[in-house]
Amino acid sequence: MGKEKEGFCVVGILVLFLFLGSSAASDDKQKRWRKAMISGETMASSMLINRVPSSIVLPLHGNVYPNGYYNVTLNIGQPSKPYFLDVDTGSDLTWLQCDAPCVQCTEAPHPYYRPRNNLVPCMDPICQSLHSNGDHRCENPGQCDYEVEYADGGSSFGVLVRDTFNLNFTSEKRHSPLLALGCGYDQFPGGSHHPIDGVLGLGKGKSSIVSQLSSLGLVRNVIGHCLSGRGGGFLFFGDDLYDSSRVAWTPMSPDVKHYSPGLAELTFDGKTTGFKNLLTTFDSGASYTYLNSQAYQGLISLLKKELSGKPLREALDDQTLPLCWKGRKPFESIRDVKKYFKTFALSFTNKRKSKTELEFPPEAYLIISSKGNACLGILNGTEVGLNDLNVIGGESFCIIRNIA
Repeated sequence: MGKEKEGFCVVGILVLFLFLGSSAASDDKQKRWRKAMISGETMASSMLINRVPSSIVLPLHGNVYPNGYYNVTLNIGQPSKPYFLDVDTGSDLTWLQCDAPCVQCTEAPHPYYRPRNNLVPCMDPICQSLHSNGDHRCENPGQCDYEVEYADGGSSFGVLVRDTFNLNFTSEKRHSPLLALGCGYDQFPGGSHHPIDGVLGLGKGKSSIVSQLSSLGLVRNVIGHCLSGRGGGFLFFGDDLYDSSRVAWTPMSPDVKHYSPGLAELTFDGKTTGFKNLLTTFDSGASYTYLNSQAYQGLISLLKKELSGKPLREALDDQTLPLCWKGRKPFESIRDVKKYFKTFALSFTNKRKSKTELEFPPEAYLIISSKGNACLGILNGTEVGLNDLNVIGGESFCIIRNIA
């Protein structure tokens, strides 16, 4: 397997993370990025020999609050049809609710996907990658059955098919590769369910869309996932949209199935807290960030101590999130309250003993509720079944995953 590294930075304006202070070469990337976003198109690209390096850019729609999710639009099939997909770096497979016919499907923004007769056989390597436990048996050699379960209790069951994904390149070329996806004809909605056409799986497995594109030589196996605390953001696949020298990189752990930079130490206002060896993973499917019970309670204590004597008090009548604060008058934005809160960080140490920090300024961990209170967007992961795992979900950050 190749070496994997991860770059990240928490920023107020995500485009600055990618392009501020760029060189002449980066200026060209900036122009391509602006052109992609101004046109409103979903952009994509290839890394084939003798072709101009290029990437896919997918605008993200949604927010942490009040929506609680982000999605992208992908155009799939012939003729091409748009579908809204939840973005999930915690799972590999991309699937659509499918009229095959549908046994149990949920409300969707568009008509259910109708597959062409292009089944993925059971012995296909992509099918095998979905059944890595070693006891997979081909009851029907002509098709690949799948089942995906999610942390919120939701699931999707169906078969793998292949269909065209209609992608525009940042190099201004268009390609329609034939990729494997799930035809989900039996869905069970989870606790965080909302109307959606399907899920875009961006995990590390072979069935991931990015892995498939990379194996075809269409993009390098790089994912950029950038969210804004004000809502929206973007995804990109490929490595020509950022200046690598301006990214803080840390190796990903090979021992964890999902994207994980390994063990972290929690710091608060630049000072150590005593909470170390926190197993951490990134999951775009999580609306919030989750810390294990000890780290969570420790962070709460530090925040409450810092807020002592400040003109804030707990808003016990606000059930938006477990912990909210109110001021003398309702807050209109994070700007009204961020001066009372400190930055905390997760510090990762690699084998060379160098540290990389993922900072969480107030903009990255607070939301303003409908009642005008400031609520903590960090939750107790142990209470929701994550045990000691610490999950970094949607807030304000830009994560780049490079599987070289």
